Amino acid sequence: MSPDGLEMDLQSQALLWLLHAVREPEGYAGDLRSARRRLDIGSRVLALSDPGGVHFEDCTVPGGAGERRARIYAPSAAARPLPALVWFHGGGFVLGSIESHHEVCRELARQAGVIVLSVDYRLAPEHPFPAGLEDAIAATRWVLWEGATLGIDSGAIAVGGDSAGGNLATGTARALRDEARRPVFQLLVYPPTDATCAQPSQAFFDKGFILTAANIQWFLGHYVTDRAQVTDPRVSPLFAPDLSGLPPAQVITAGFDPLRDEGRAYARRLKDAGVEVDDLCSEGSLHGFLCTAGAIRQSAEIMARAAGALKAALSLKCRAP
Repeated sequence: MSPDGLEMDLQSQALLWLLHAVREPEGYAGDLRSARRRLDIGSRVLALSDPGGVHFEDCTVPGGAGERRARIYAPSAAARPLPALVWFHGGGFVLGSIESHHEVCRELARQAGVIVLSVDYRLAPEHPFPAGLEDAIAATRWVLWEGATLGIDSGAIAVGGDSAGGNLATGTARALRDEARRPVFQLLVYPPTDATCAQPSQAFFDKGFILTAANIQWFLGHYVTDRAQVTDPRVSPLFAPDLSGLPPAQVITAGFDPLRDEGRAYARRLKDAGVEVDDLCSEGSLHGFLCTAGAIRQSAEIMARAAGALKAALSLKCRAP
């Protein structure tokens, strides 16, 4: 049970016990290349299996400093144009890839009946802040204006991501807020929004719960080049002075996650600014649970709810084919 009275899901407890029993190394253990490979492989072990019905292929999209690889997922039998989600993977701005979140993107496309475009944004430390965010903004802007070439309805485009990718999605939505074409929905899954690490859940779950305080500091140490950047709203969206005019959002958090309180605080800030928000906390879950939907029932249920929210929000904006 957490210090504030939440009870962990039994399947999540079993997963945590197993990881401790086999002494799974910290996400950053070893050299950077092996850490990235470990996440690419490990994040797919408990993912949902492929039931078919979604076609995917790689392509390129503009980034902040040249072309970036992307992967497009589309329901095979659906008529075009379709609504779309531009997705940014998690991994602390340092790890993660199109491969690590392949099953997540495929399932969102299948369950929501939308096109998902997963963007391979630049990672730190080779490309520290704001490189990844610049890629996210450039790729989304291109989809908004040129997505019709991919069978996308330009009036029904969302941004989303999990963990670090959720952070990039918030920054993208704010950057494009006043442009002629902008996202119409945000799907933010356990997003980091306060890099000062001052929220209570950071202390509650500082070690032993998948994402640790040591992990977070390692990620931040690679991502920001100056500690003063931790209060930059592009790093810490909770510090943004004005959140009005942003698209509706579903903000999903995990009960046993150091990022829980900052994600929920961001949801409250959005609501206070007049933004329509579905604040959904998976109280029994751990950070990263979206990648465990093939083994943990609660994760699969939240995946379905996320897809349902995405489908409902975009169907309101989508033109009839």
